[in-house]
Amino acid sequence: MSDHATDAATEAFVAYRNLLFTVAYEMLGSAADAEDVLQETWLRWVKADLEQVHDQRAYLIRITTRQSLNRLRSMKSRKEAYVGPWLPEPLLTAPDVAEDVELAESVSMALMLVLETLSPTERAVFVLREAFDVGYDEIAAAVGKSPAAVRQLAYRARRHVEARRPREVVSSGEARAALESFQRALEAGDLQGLLDVLAPEVVAISDGGGVKQASPRPIIGADKVARFIAGGIGKAEVALTGDPTVVNGSPALIIRVDGELDGVIAIRVEDARITGLYYVRNPEKLTRIESETPLTLR
Repeated sequence: MSDHATDAATEAFVAYRNLLFTVAYEMLGSAADAEDVLQETWLRWVKADLEQVHDQRAYLIRITTRQSLNRLRSMKSRKEAYVGPWLPEPLLTAPDVAEDVELAESVSMALMLVLETLSPTERAVFVLREAFDVGYDEIAAAVGKSPAAVRQLAYRARRHVEARRPREVVSSGEARAALESFQRALEAGDLQGLLDVLAPEVVAISDGGGVKQASPRPIIGADKVARFIAGGIGKAEVALTGDPTVVNGSPALIIRVDGELDGVIAIRVEDARITGLYYVRNPEKLTRIESETPLTLR
């Protein structure tokens, strides 16, 4: 490839890099794996004959999707061997991500967990169609299926997700209010305060990756979750603080124990109460909370 062609390829790749990262991250739930996919995408893109590429955005999304599908399948064995529950890698995001309702929902911890229950191809189809509004013919080319098969996959995936995703989109203000109540109760070890903000059916999931202590299974029910939290703080006899932040487009807390980073808590809120608590403690998943990761659907 000539220097001119390399420059043109680089310019196009840089222009769409944030979009491609968002595609890969929504498909994988891992920033580290998404970065690997982008590296693989670049190696294939730089070999392409750009004069034959009529739509650079579509072509790059197609490569990224194929590489993400390959990575998803190879991640399956890693997740099966993972110690305890697996949660998506949290990303510190800019305020504009929270202001973009569609983007914030598409990368929310709650929806990313639902996407984990889809097959790799269903997930790719759902993400491309629902988040990025890619046409069926283009999705078909990316996943190696016929347009008719892709329509069926999209319908099936949409029904599956709709049955499991939050019933309504909660404003960032409502989520922030619930999180502030939770933070006050958490820092005070206030059992009643926790019970007041937790929904009766709340589910708490913690991810320590076998490196940090975490519950081996989800904890279900406000009483069990509140007692688990309050009891853990009381036994540890440590100073626990929560710093408000924005993770994956939604209000969250960076948790510090005796001043040291311990993890990130993301929440799912419905009817002003917390229905999902997601606590990521695995240090390998906490590398993206110091600086913002740019995300985009366009």
